[in-house]
Amino acid sequence: MITSVGLRKLGFVPHTDYVLEDAGQGVYIAKWNSASPQPSEAEIEAADAEYQIAWDAQEYARKREPEYPSIEECVHAILDDDLDALQVKRAEVKARYPK
Repeated sequence: MITSVGLRKLGFVPHTDYVLEDAGQGVYIAKWNSASPQPSEAEIEAADAEYQIAWDAQEYARKREPEYPSIEECVHAILDDDLDALQVKRAEVKARYPK
């Protein structure tokens, strides 16, 4: 399947290098503007799969981020000499969302 993600992973820029359309039969390249050769559907699918593997591998990091202490909390912990509590909070988040 042709995806914008796969094409971007291959280094092409949407609406500059290509235009995708879907007329109900699936996505296709309606216009190819790049000076580089148009990649095959298999090349686009492989690039999309590579991107998805990398995205999936970072799921733990995306889940951790909103629960980690904020910059403000870190600054207060430093100023209040309370780094132990900060590390406990970080360790709890890491335990909830392991790599």
